[in-house]
Amino acid sequence: MGFIKEFMEVQAHGNTKLHVIHTNELHKAATTIEQYERHLEFERHKIVGVDVEYTNDVGEDQKPALVQLSVGKDHLVLLFQLSAAGKNCTRFDNFLADPRYMFAGFSIDGDIEMLGCVGLEIAHFVDLQKEWRVPTATKPLDSLRDVSGILVHDYYNNMKKKLTNAEHRRWARMPLSMRHIEYAAKDAYTAYEIWSRLTIIQEGLRQAKLEKEQTRKRARSWGDYDY
Repeated sequence: MGFIKEFMEVQAHGNTKLHVIHTNELHKAATTIEQYERHLEFERHKIVGVDVEYTNDVGEDQKPALVQLSVGKDHLVLLFQLSAAGKNCTRFDNFLADPRYMFAGFSIDGDIEMLGCVGLEIAHFVDLQKEWRVPTATKPLDSLRDVSGILVHDYYNNMKKKLTNAEHRRWARMPLSMRHIEYAAKDAYTAYEIWSRLTIIQEGLRQAKLEKEQTRKRARSWGDYDY
């Protein structure tokens, strides 16, 4: 049976609240993806926060239960209940596989493998934990990259609302509790928010490096000028 549940003000952090749609309804998933595509068409960095929760089955029987997607706080967070969808949503499937979009997530390799079990593919992705891991809490801040790593660690941990092991076994059981909804929505939004911030930092580093190199070239050319 199809369902669409809407949550208008899911607390993220500070004054940030998220508009969340939890559904197994193919048309609702497709129209939400269509909204994402229209928004991302005009974005320089086409970033999508993603996370996947699993069924409580064992071994090869385990499948993805819920896929969470976010393109920022001003847009719907989609919680698509794959385990109750019945059929594939072509627009959703194609969106994941579109290489124009950068899907950002934490420890995403397992999610990629799990989605592959049901024939879904994420073509272009980044694993935040691999890219920006901070080896130790006492590491000196030698660069903006180190600062970025701590941003990931602190921001992610502060955003997370812990679930018990028993709650983690319930992702395929309907209805999901409000704690599940909050946890799932924050996962996708946090991944989006962190990668967006890190992208800005990386661009800043590249621009600073370019300007430094240009300054050096100008200095060398002035030094070679024969008065």
